Formats: sequence, C-alpha cells, structure tokens
Amino acid sequence: MNLNLKSLSCLGLGLLGAMGAMAVKKEKPNILYFLVDDMGWTDTGYQGSKFYETPNIDKLAQEGVKFTNAYVSHPRCLPSRYSIITGKYPARDWVPGSNEKQLKGGETTLAVPFKEAGYSTYFTGKWHLASNESLPEDQGFEINVGGGHAGAPTSYFYPYNVRKSGKPGKERPIHGLDDGVEGEYLTDRLTDETIQYLKKQHEETPDKPFLAYVSHYAVHTPFQAKEEYVKKFRKKLKTMHYDGPEYISEGTGQRKMRQDNAVYAAMIYSMDESLGRLVKTLKELGEYDNTIIILFSDNGGLSNRGTNQRQLATTNTPLKAGKGHLYEGGIREPMLVRWPGVTKARTETDAVIIGSDFFPTMLDMAGLPLHPEAHLDGESFVWALKNKANPNPDRAFFWHSPTGRPHSTGDSNCSAVRQGDYKLMEFFDQGRVELYNVKEDISESNNLSEEMPEKTAELLETLHKWKKEIDAFKKVKKDKSKKKGKGKGKKGKKVHRH
Repeated sequence: MNLNLKSLSCLGLGLLGAMGAMAVKKEKPNILYFLVDDMGWTDTGYQGSKFYETPNIDKLAQEGVKFTNAYVSHPRCLPSRYSIITGKYPARDWVPGSNEKQLKGGETTLAVPFKEAGYSTYFTGKWHLASNESLPEDQGFEINVGGGHAGAPTSYFYPYNVRKSGKPGKERPIHGLDDGVEGEYLTDRLTDETIQYLKKQHEETPDKPFLAYVSHYAVHTPFQAKEEYVKKFRKKLKTMHYDGPEYISEGTGQRKMRQDNAVYAAMIYSMDESLGRLVKTLKELGEYDNTIIILFSDNGGLSNRGTNQRQLATTNTPLKAGKGHLYEGGIREPMLVRWPGVTKARTETDAVIIGSDFFPTMLDMAGLPLHPEAHLDGESFVWALKNKANPNPDRAFFWHSPTGRPHSTGDSNCSAVRQGDYKLMEFFDQGRVELYNVKEDISESNNLSEEMPEKTAELLETLHKWKKEIDAFKKVKKDKSKKKGKGKGKKGKKVHRH
C-alpha cells in the first residue's frame, strides 16, 4: 500500500534509544539501497570535487569499498532503473523503444524474493516504472512512500505537484505525500519518512530484517534547493578558480566543463545530509553494524545539451560527456558498498559491474537463493566484495540506446560493448564505430578503431550477436520505399528489431 508514514503510530518511539543498545542480532543482514538520481562521476568529495561537499558519502567511502568501474545499463533514468529492479538489460524488453514498456504486473523484481524470505520491504522516492499494475506495492514492496509514475518533481518544495505560480506542473504527480508542510523540502521529507519506517520496524519487529530502497528524486532537475545552502555555495563559488573554457563543443551541442552551479551543489549537500541522517538513525537503533549500505547513481550527471540552451548541472570530467551518452560520463557511476564483517575499510576495486548485477548480488549477500530466470543478465559481484578472483573474467557488458536526444542532451543513437579493457561504440545510424582502451584512456580521447582493426571487428561481431540474441529494438529513418510487411513506429518511422 502507498503509505504516508507520518500517519503511522509513533507510540513507544521514545524508548528506541535504550532499545538500540539491546538490538536483537538478526539471522539475515538488513540492506539499505541508496539510489541518487543524475549524480555524476565527480559529484562527490571522495571522487575529487573541490566545489561540492559530501561529508557523509565521503565517510562511507572510508568505511567501505569504492568501485571504480561501476556502470549503469543505460544512460537515462527509466531504462537504468528498469535494469536495477529486474536484473535485465533494458534492451531485452525494448526499454527504451517502440511503445516503451514499464514493468509488467507480476514480474519477479528485486524486492519479491526478499519479501518471500520474510524481509520487511520498503520503497520511497522515484519509481518511474509504473503502469497501473506495476507500482512498488505490486512489485514486492510492502510499503511505498511517494513512488509512482513521476520521473521528477514539479517542485522540490511542498506542495510538490504545484509550481510556484500555483499552477499544476507538466510532470506526472507524486502521490502519497499530500499532507506536507508549506516549504518542506522533498529530499528531507523522504528521509523523514524513512527514519520513521526504520524506527517503527525496529520497535515492532526487531528480529525481522529489512530491505529499504531509498530512491531520491534528487539531484534531478528542476534545480531547486534550500536557500541557506544555496547561499553557502554562492559564497564558496566566489573563492573558486577555473582554468579553461566553461563549455566545449560535443555531440550535437555542448559539454559543461565546470562545477559551478550553486543550486545544484546545495541539492547534493541535502542529498548527502539524507544519507548522514539515515546512518545516524541506524546507529541509534543498534542496526548499523548489521546493515549493508549500497550507494549508486542511475546515470551520469547532466553535463551535456544539444541544440537547445538548457541549463546544465555539472561536469563529469575527466570522463567524456554525460547523461544520455554511452561515453563513460553517461554510464560510469560513483558506487560504494559497506558490508559489516565482510568488506574492509578504505578499499578499492576495479571490478567491472553493471546495474543488472544488483539483483543477484543483494540476494547473494543476504544468503538467499538466486533467481536466474528473473535476473537474466545479472551476475553476483560478491566475489569482488570478498576480494576473490573474478569467476567470469571474459564477460562482456552491453548497452543499447536507440532513442537518442540530439536536441535535449546532444546524444545520438548508439550501442556499445565493453570486454576487458576495451570498449567499442557503434553509432549505427551513422555507420561509424569508435574503440577505446578505457583502462588507459578513461577520457576516451584516443579512438583506436583504425589502429586496431582486428579488435574492432571482434567487438563489433560480439555486439551484433548480442543485439540479435535479445532482439533489440532499433529506430531508423522513415521508410520511403513503403514496402509491405514493415511495421510503423511513432510519427511514421519504420521500426524493426535489430
């Protein structure tokens, strides 16, 4: 059910401080999955930002494992989240594609086996996968706070579905947060709701493990933040010095080369504050050392624009490009894991993982049976967390983005594969390919496709084989031949599987 936890009883919560010290040792670990929206590669202090401030994320980095080759399965929100929750490449189900699907009702998603195993399952924030049959409460989450069709808020300040002018926004409405206080900030509200859930769950069923999926709308547009934090970063901005141009030409438009958006910095600061408050609550409840914490982002930071002149958020430099692109800036993400009793503090791994891997990995971490018929494209990376040998070192990783947005984010239709140190990108509408050694050339500045024709051909064959195997969707230009038997996509464009 879509609950507002402010309406739940808070009786007895005053005793929780004392109860925390006597927390029951559970047979299974708790899991807190902390998903940020549109957070880029260098949007945290531990990743080198000099402007943004993320003390709580940085502390988690010190206490856990830092992944340097963590990828999303798609450089945009909905397909990336689809992959995380299903354990499948989004292209396998034509996401994105013709008549783009969200989740099907009854599909086995990440939360289902946890619920069946006796976990308390909780979701809050951005879902963005909804049909009438696939809200979080239909997909294994017992409690859903604020998750539905919305991909972004109309306003980060209550009332969340109304613009400052008082008129309804263009975004799909956020449901379940109707009883807020004027001026309340959405990131704080989702955190408050989660804290109340954690306390209530601890009070009523202290021996029951939980899966808490905290999926922030932040730091997605619109750019809105608490005024005191905006002032803080506007003041800091005056002390910053930047070399080089503010923008460079890239794709069909421009890439931002500076971190200088004070409002965006304030949004990051509030998001980091959310993590800190949740950690503080877990410690007070005596649950921190029995809780796995995973921090991830759903795609790269909004650094690029196309033929429009939209305001940009950040830069992902030294990575190339950003949200929407299959260059590293659009798909390589900051990722942290703290697993008490298993991971070692201040460690780093270069293990390559992808969004579809979370489903089997979280089951593996909890000691639950895997569901390979569900998470078809995911593989557990517990081996990396335990610092063991990679059981599948020749694994290839795939991306397919057939609905580019040259006007909005400056990207074009593209597919890609990474195997080992090499990554090949095929701009299939344009008949060209690019090849990079992304271990040595993280900025993708040296195209090796002509220099290494054999490697290029090998990876291109691997990519084509995969696209044929999963029957991937491809959008092409309007068919002027009007041959019979060809399906028509939106606006008369011919579509077919490729």
